[in-house]
Amino acid sequence: MNKTQFIDAVAARLNSDHKSTAIILDAITDEIYATVVKGEKLTITGFGAFEKRDRAARIGRNPATGARVRVKKTSVPAFRAGAEFKDIISGARKIAKAPAKKAAAKAAVKAVKAPAKRVAKAPAKAAVKAPAKRVAKATATKAAPAKRVAKATATKAAPAKRVAAKRAPAKKSAR
Repeated sequence: MNKTQFIDAVAARLNSDHKSTAIILDAITDEIYATVVKGEKLTITGFGAFEKRDRAARIGRNPATGARVRVKKTSVPAFRAGAEFKDIISGARKIAKAPAKKAAAKAAVKAVKAPAKRVAKAPAKAAVKAPAKRVAKATATKAAPAKRVAKATATKAAPAKRVAAKRAPAKKSAR
């Protein structure tokens, strides 16, 4: 999962838009960076701890030539997983279900059902005149009754497509 996919997943869970969720994620990561750069330890209970570790200067070896190389002192970020995070990863504990998903799912169902009713109530003649691709595309995301309408209209509109097909030119006779 990359950052964009992660933002989309969190936005869906919170029933929010991508842009505001991205701003929140960027603010969280910036605060983590700022805290760790100061040399402070940031602990999120259950999840883990972020900290800065200093590495001393040392003598290393170049693996290609075997020559001795000086390595300067440096600081590196470190993360240590918390007990809850470890338990979830090992399978000893289950992830809690998000209540926001249920509310988002109900809202999505309402949004899908309303247009599907309009398509289902449409007169059959109007559906036959419309091209099958357009009707199928419009009803592809709708509920089950709309799919039945799309199936019915697709089979009725198919002969019209066959008539419109081009015919190959007649072959010339050899002299």
